[in-house]
Amino acid sequence: MPKANRLKIRLDYIKNRARRIDISSLVERAKDVSAQHHKALPVIMVDMLWSAAFRQTAFQDYVDWDYAILSRAERETFMTHSISNHIAMEHDAEAHRGIFHDKIEFNKVFNAFLKRQWLDVREASVDEVRDFVQRAGTVIGKVPFSSAGHGVHRHTADDVTDWEGFRTRLLDEGQFLLEEVIQQHPTLAAVCAGTANTTRVTTYFDGEKTHILSMAQKFGRGQASDQQTFGGFYTMLSLDGKSMGRGYDSHDNVHATHPESGVSIPDFELPLVETVQPFFDDVARVVPDMRYIGWDIVMSEEGPVLVEGNWAAGVYENKPSVTGIRTGSRPRFQSIIGF
Repeated sequence: MPKANRLKIRLDYIKNRARRIDISSLVERAKDVSAQHHKALPVIMVDMLWSAAFRQTAFQDYVDWDYAILSRAERETFMTHSISNHIAMEHDAEAHRGIFHDKIEFNKVFNAFLKRQWLDVREASVDEVRDFVQRAGTVIGKVPFSSAGHGVHRHTADDVTDWEGFRTRLLDEGQFLLEEVIQQHPTLAAVCAGTANTTRVTTYFDGEKTHILSMAQKFGRGQASDQQTFGGFYTMLSLDGKSMGRGYDSHDNVHATHPESGVSIPDFELPLVETVQPFFDDVARVVPDMRYIGWDIVMSEEGPVLVEGNWAAGVYENKPSVTGIRTGSRPRFQSIIGF
């Protein structure tokens, strides 16, 4: 992309951010940071505003990555949502972004990598819905246009007595997509058996090779989704699949062990990690003009199962106050993407 276009995107972003600044949100976050790290509140507020305007750091990024205790050089090693957004706007073709917004369209395009059955309720009769759910036993219902785990529900065949009413309720609630439950690897099930624990793999396809930029392991709490809105948390993984430390979320919760199973989070290692690279060598070629994607997979006993892809990839990063590691993943992103 020409430098002039990049500058325009950057200026537009700053203007939009300025218009959307929520002062009350800033104050509340700054108070939390001030209390946690014993820094003066006015200093934190000024630093947060400066970082947002000139260092592409959203308020929540500032909180989550512990910027208050990092030097400027250390901060420059962390990815932020702003930087990630700029990469996505430049490297993900607008014409194909809709595939990644619509979960049903995504399933159609990437069906070969889903390794599970799914059903579009809008196109299915009552009998087809009943047969699908009864065959699976338990299914996951999804609203096609949603994020952060919103609109995800678990349904069990034994709980349904009125199948026509069940289908009508799904349609009324926008749960147009039904999917079989993914059977995860026993190592993941040992941590949390009640939720499909997804691995976020962020990749960049350069036209010839798929590069894995970062990996994060998310853990659920027995709910239909492992997202933080369902009480989930995550830990960053090294590229060889080893946990980088305790688990955490954006609500100041830290987990040395899983709250229900007691399994150690720092000792976790993603099984079959060697299958991840070849899997995405194939997946990334399906829509090659979408180069920068945050994928969610679940590792099964046979290898990765694709859950979804996010063209606005978001950011998962190391949290220094939890892991003791004061550097992030931005240098790897820069070396591969070139920004």
